[in-house]
Amino acid sequence: MDPILSTAVLSLVIGAVIAFVFFRSYLLKQRSEVQTIAKPDLHSDPKKHSKPPQHVSRKSHSKSHAHAPDKDSNKRHHPLDLNTLKGHADSVTGLCFSPDARNLATACSDGVVRIFKLEDASSKSFKFLRINLPAGGHPIAVAFSDDASSIVVASQAMTGCSLYMYEEEKPKTANGPKQQTKLPPQIKWEHHKIHEKQAILTLTGSTATYGTADGSTIIASCSEGTDITLWHGRTGKVLGHVDTNQLKNNMATISPNGRFLAAAAFTADVKVWEIVYSKDGSVKESAVTWLCFSPNSEQIITASKDGSIRIWNINVRYHLDEDPKTLKVFPIPLQDSSGSTLHYDRLSLSPEGKILATTHGSTLQWLCMETGKVLDTAEKAHDGDITWISWSPKTIPLGNEQVVVLATASVDKKVRLWAAPSVNSS
Repeated sequence: MDPILSTAVLSLVIGAVIAFVFFRSYLLKQRSEVQTIAKPDLHSDPKKHSKPPQHVSRKSHSKSHAHAPDKDSNKRHHPLDLNTLKGHADSVTGLCFSPDARNLATACSDGVVRIFKLEDASSKSFKFLRINLPAGGHPIAVAFSDDASSIVVASQAMTGCSLYMYEEEKPKTANGPKQQTKLPPQIKWEHHKIHEKQAILTLTGSTATYGTADGSTIIASCSEGTDITLWHGRTGKVLGHVDTNQLKNNMATISPNGRFLAAAAFTADVKVWEIVYSKDGSVKESAVTWLCFSPNSEQIITASKDGSIRIWNINVRYHLDEDPKTLKVFPIPLQDSSGSTLHYDRLSLSPEGKILATTHGSTLQWLCMETGKVLDTAEKAHDGDITWISWSPKTIPLGNEQVVVLATASVDKKVRLWAAPSVNSS
């Protein structure tokens, strides 16, 4: 055979042998890996097989708890953020402080009203009283009646809105020693299908101390229509009705002394009524004109879509047809990325009347009432839109200090407590 041809044939044979050995090793390796993976599924003990999922579950569970405080700490990035009230299983739709500021009631879409005990705003956990509403309805707003032991709840159901007044009953004393256990709150009065089955937008209450008022709490329920109803907090008696005649209501509130009722709607006008209390306990109103009252009930603050904040003097002689007077006008300082002025969703004035808390979406902002300047801003105060804000009427303990607290509720299922910024920073 030709030497060259013999060399070529030998090279081909050797190459084929090498290729065969290589691919055989590769196939055996792959088969071994498949068997290694498949073998536990086919032959391992079921108890041993269940261990890996348990280990993963335990690790994941431990990890979530270990990082929960860090996660909250990261979210609590703003220096004025004091604490977070946990325990809500759905969107928080309303909140209200008790007159002594030691209780904070929340309405939650999970169907529960919770009354938190605010013994110290810096507490790691807060005790709360749980009120479950009757089946078929969920709470949308709350307002304390005469004291922290009684509360009015607005409930939304398929058949319309209802109002319930819950009150704690003091344990009755028998011949023996006095019982120390508190009884759960009981329904004292209720009204159903109010506002002609329309939804309730806001529920507010104030102690009526002006003029001939008897010092009782007056509750105002504002419907999504054009009507507002005034209720006697203790008895549930209807004291009067107001028709805003403004297409649809947006909100309503009562001044701290119960003298004025103010309403905003989907029109350019804001209306204010002076409430006149009759001898029989009913009320009459005289229409004037605006939505956040000063503590002395003599001024009202309005925020308009024209980009302005106005402070009005409403302590005028309405029986002589005197109109409210504009005291100050400030431009709304909140703007979007393009520089356009944004409107405020909610306003709340601090008890001493120096700081105006405002919201837009999830943004919380504090303004100086004297100058209109921004004191501080929390751009993402919540993980969703803020649904309600309220100042504590009195100071609350914070460790060794006493502070005025702002509470905010949101669709993110949380309620946050905030300290008041320093007015001197303006």
